[in-house]
Amino acid sequence: MKKLSARRRHPLAAVVVLLLALAATGGLYAAFAPADKAQADTSAQSLAIDEGKKLYDVGCASCHGTGGQGSSEGPSLVGVGAAAVDFQVGTGRMPAQQPGPQIEKKRVQYNQKQIDLLAAYVASLGAGPAIPTSQEYNPAGSDVAKGGELFRTNCTQCHNFSGEGGALTNGKFAPDLEGASAKHIYEAMQTGPQNMPSFPDTTMPTKQKQQIIAYIHTINSSKSSTPGGLKLGGLGPVSEGLFAWIFGLGALIAVTVWIAAHTAKAKKS
Repeated sequence: MKKLSARRRHPLAAVVVLLLALAATGGLYAAFAPADKAQADTSAQSLAIDEGKKLYDVGCASCHGTGGQGSSEGPSLVGVGAAAVDFQVGTGRMPAQQPGPQIEKKRVQYNQKQIDLLAAYVASLGAGPAIPTSQEYNPAGSDVAKGGELFRTNCTQCHNFSGEGGALTNGKFAPDLEGASAKHIYEAMQTGPQNMPSFPDTTMPTKQKQQIIAYIHTINSSKSSTPGGLKLGGLGPVSEGLFAWIFGLGALIAVTVWIAAHTAKAKKS
């Protein structure tokens, strides 16, 4: 008893008791606590990656390589992110039907669940833009006028003023934006598919992307009605003014020449 009493009075006795209490508490928690949610999430993500790799090996590896490293037939997918996969596969551009200067939009080959699995696998190859949430790409309440300013500054060079697209160099083109979903427009700005430059959040914040989406939806909804007459492809005031100047003035010159010629013939007769 004297030895036990002496040990209790030892300066390190309180520290030892505290360590024993912590060890006992940790052991009991590990034994009786429910499964960790983080571990469950990790397991689900790992399963999605495995299933996505199976789809990738069948539909994508022949061009992009067995590990997404790329080849002479397709670029590397390391670091492109899940958003790039969701856009390219979700719009039918991938898998590509045939090689060419630009891959065109076509019928979608995969359902959304399969697209999500493919995106999970490609995202595991390297960090990149994630698939945006509905809150991110929803344009509700956005300033359409501000979106028009941003669109004219950043997009009209290729897509023209009304988003109808146009030809680029070497057989490439900017696609028509009519019918494009808010999600895919956001992903295109985020990832910069094919010839398009990317606009990450550091360059163009989410709010500005939403404003551009609101503007595109507004001009798409007005395309069915052109109260001003023929819209001339929505090329903008400079291009349309040049068209009117060249063809309008040319027509006037032609009429003038015709009148002068007939007047000269009338005088001779």
